[in-house]
Amino acid sequence: MDKIPDTARTRGEAWLARASVRPTRQRVALAALLVGDGNDRHVTAEWLHDAVRQTGDKVSLATVYNTLRAFTEAGLVQEITVDGTGSYFDTRLDDHPHFYWENEARLTDAGSHALEIIDLPDAPEGMEIAKVDVVIRLRHKS
Repeated sequence: MDKIPDTARTRGEAWLARASVRPTRQRVALAALLVGDGNDRHVTAEWLHDAVRQTGDKVSLATVYNTLRAFTEAGLVQEITVDGTGSYFDTRLDDHPHFYWENEARLTDAGSHALEIIDLPDAPEGMEIAKVDVVIRLRHKS
């Protein structure tokens, strides 16, 4: 078991405070794993649940899902849907494309220097485009 360092917990608490999210014991533990080392992450709820269990903190998978939903609603993470079976949660909030590594079921940031979206279709009447997610799927060459 690897206990979460106090510095990571402190960073997680500050991250929650910036979004006025109540710092429960479970939220602080999950926030510390997400942002405690200062690096951006792309995680699934299952990965985060496994990671928090390895620290000895007791958090149910349902609580992880509910917490990630609360973090998303508070603007702390963004949800990236890769396919119909699951989502990744990204701590980097600016608009940027992603690589999805199919053979590894892994999501990473993709460089945006060469990406240019020139035109989009008109939104249906009464609707507006809120966001455009770009996920570039990768697999080994045959």
